[in-house]
Amino acid sequence: MSITVRRAEGDELEQWDSYVSRSEEAGPFHQRAGLELLADHTDTTLHPLVAYKGQQAVGILPVFEERKGPFTLVVTPPSHTEVYYLGAALLDAHQLKQRKLERRNRRFVYTCHEWIEANLEPDLTHIRNTDRYLDHRPFKEKGYEVEPYYTYVTDLTPDTDDLLMALSSDARSNVRNTDEDAYEIEIGGLDEAKEIIDRVRERHEDQDTPYFIDDDYVTRLYETFPDDQIKPYTCYTTDGGMAGGIVAIEHDDTIYRWQGGTKGDVDIPVNDLLDWHIMEDAKSRGIERYDFVGANQRRICRYKSKFAPDLAAYHGVRRRSPRAEAVSTVRGLRSLVPFPR
Repeated sequence: MSITVRRAEGDELEQWDSYVSRSEEAGPFHQRAGLELLADHTDTTLHPLVAYKGQQAVGILPVFEERKGPFTLVVTPPSHTEVYYLGAALLDAHQLKQRKLERRNRRFVYTCHEWIEANLEPDLTHIRNTDRYLDHRPFKEKGYEVEPYYTYVTDLTPDTDDLLMALSSDARSNVRNTDEDAYEIEIGGLDEAKEIIDRVRERHEDQDTPYFIDDDYVTRLYETFPDDQIKPYTCYTTDGGMAGGIVAIEHDDTIYRWQGGTKGDVDIPVNDLLDWHIMEDAKSRGIERYDFVGANQRRICRYKSKFAPDLAAYHGVRRRSPRAEAVSTVRGLRSLVPFPR
């Protein structure tokens, strides 16, 4: 039976999150609240594509359409959102044997590609899939360039003592030897999330680098995502001042180190303590993975690699139209999709 693709609307859109829950390849921003937030934040048009085999949904691919001068771009995720992977996700793929899985994925990709080309006629298509979406061969067969990017993921399933022993010696020493009376870590609310993001924004301003996350974005993220997914882990010193914080996002079996990591003028190793606390806390709830959200820039890899992660690859696929290939501004098109951190 062939696969068909259509844009989810009405009752189909109401079913979207049930599709997300059936995919091991989907992340938190695949949820409807996440997609609508990204579209509104970037002023792009969301096309939530669903692939069907007969009446059964078998895959999803949310894409965002935007205009840049004379060009039409189709991207997922959109830029300037601090979301670096989204893209394609098969449903119930773990139930399939390899031969059937490859056939379904190929038909899924081919049909999504055909829908995008016929309905949106993009000059540039750029899709970044999650690290759990593995087979990009059908994209290559359709003329897409495939490029690897990287993140770190720590396995939280070992015993806590084994996890601690796997940390670098300095991180382990900081966790063990910092006076527990000198600090307190708790999960805050919206106000704490805003303060953490404010500090990240200030750090970008100090470094003269753009940062596009504002209070409206954070408020909507906190208020529209399912309960308890947004976790602003906040570290306080004994005088009650915020020493630092990390806004984590929990979805399915993974907790994501989304934003934060700035440190105030304090003498305690704030970020080591925060990251270890997140790992312990998530593990206590049965979460199996800690995704550090990015390992593409050397300056941040040195810190993140202290926490015994595995290097995980996620992939971007890019395709340009003949018109885009022919014009001298194609380099400008490439620059519209920033390199992830």
